[in-house]
Amino acid sequence: PAYIRRMHGEEDVSYHHDLLEPILSETYGIIVYQEQIMHVAAQLFGYGLGDADLMRRAVAKKKEKELKKHREMFRKNGPERGVPAETADKIFNDIEFFARYGFNKSHAADYAVLTVQTAFLKAHYPHEYMTALLTIERGNSDKVRSYIKDCNRQGIPVLPPDVNESEDDFIIVDAPD
Repeated sequence: PAYIRRMHGEEDVSYHHDLLEPILSETYGIIVYQEQIMHVAAQLFGYGLGDADLMRRAVAKKKEKELKKHREMFRKNGPERGVPAETADKIFNDIEFFARYGFNKSHAADYAVLTVQTAFLKAHYPHEYMTALLTIERGNSDKVRSYIKDCNRQGIPVLPPDVNESEDDFIIVDAPD
């Protein structure tokens, strides 16, 4: 929610420390990507990239013992590098919060492309899209039931099975022009 509010100018973008701005500006001051926590650890707290990656893994796996160690490193290294201990704590809190939803930037880009492509197909080729989806999930009756309901909402008729007419897969019987 904060990301969306900041993106739409409904909330000011803020940073716990000025050195975070070049790392977090593209995501409106919010840690979104795994790479960002690695850059924060390296640029603000003196981690080597190998150690920053180990911290990233500890965050992703929520390893409490290791997270406690890294929080202490932030508190120790922060003041030596111009980041007060209380600011280091705030930054580390953001990193721990990130673990709930953050992921790798390249995966985010791939998922975004797939999402746009899927939305395009569903919007412009709804009969073909739903036919393919139902065929792929034909062994999962819960999903088939859900997709048939979606077809009904879209005005796409789905005929019941017919021993004389049905195919092995879902098919389009009367495709619209």
